[in-house]
Amino acid sequence: MFTAVAPGGAASALKPRDLAALVLLAALWGSSFLFMRIAAPQFGPVLLVAVRVGIAALMLVTLLAVRGHARALWRHWWVLLVLGVANTALPFALYAWAMLSIAASFAAVTNATAPLFAALIGWLWLRDKLSLAASVGLVVGFAGVVVLVWPRLSGAGDVSIWAVAACFGATLSYGWSANYTKRRLAGVDALVIAAGSQLYATLALLPLAIIGLPAESPSADAWFAALFLGVACTGFAYILYFRLLVRVGPARAVGVAYLVPVFGMLWGSALLDERITSTMMLACAIILAGIGLSSGVLRFPRLRR
Repeated sequence: MFTAVAPGGAASALKPRDLAALVLLAALWGSSFLFMRIAAPQFGPVLLVAVRVGIAALMLVTLLAVRGHARALWRHWWVLLVLGVANTALPFALYAWAMLSIAASFAAVTNATAPLFAALIGWLWLRDKLSLAASVGLVVGFAGVVVLVWPRLSGAGDVSIWAVAACFGATLSYGWSANYTKRRLAGVDALVIAAGSQLYATLALLPLAIIGLPAESPSADAWFAALFLGVACTGFAYILYFRLLVRVGPARAVGVAYLVPVFGMLWGSALLDERITSTMMLACAIILAGIGLSSGVLRFPRLRR
């Protein structure tokens, strides 16, 4: 998922086609957990991510070249390399590894914690001010995390604690990347950031992917899943995200974070027969409430005399 801070812009009212694009984007990003669950066992985590981001890099760099801004990839190469590793290569690989032993629906819920980590790291690192509502939102959000992982910590769950840790390691990396982008890439075009991060993530992953080539060729289903991840869930989804940024502004575009866990659970249940537990639904609701408070979408009612 793309969590880097995008250039600002005035938000407009959501028109029906913008709302449809937002829902489609959430459906695509929510389905990425499903396709990782299918492809990761046969490709291996690193090779799968290399294929995924390689396809996305090809699409985005081509689009950037058509617009005549490809030189920006070299002008910011070091910062984009760090971002590519922290916002793409590392979290994608952690999620792909977790998918070897964890349900796609569970992973989708953990992904919702990325904005919470972004707010917390921004407060600790960049000294961003937190309002009372934002502070309460962080507490509420992380309370939802406790609800989600408590069965695993208490030994009641059937999921490896290391897989759970990998998921939260990925969202922590997303949160750090958002603040790194804000600090080092302010004012840089969002398409340059996305294309560059995918390109340099591919270059960083390539040596490890070659070393970790599987002994047997992946099946047709696994290849379809990998190609869908690269073309639809990453390349096309980023382009769709940029269009939303331009049309409705980043404040509304990042609302996709509220829908991704919902679609992740729906896809996992419908196509992989995964069980959506009441604990997962409760944790998801608490985490999303925390995001709403910390981002200002939800506000405390003002007291009147």
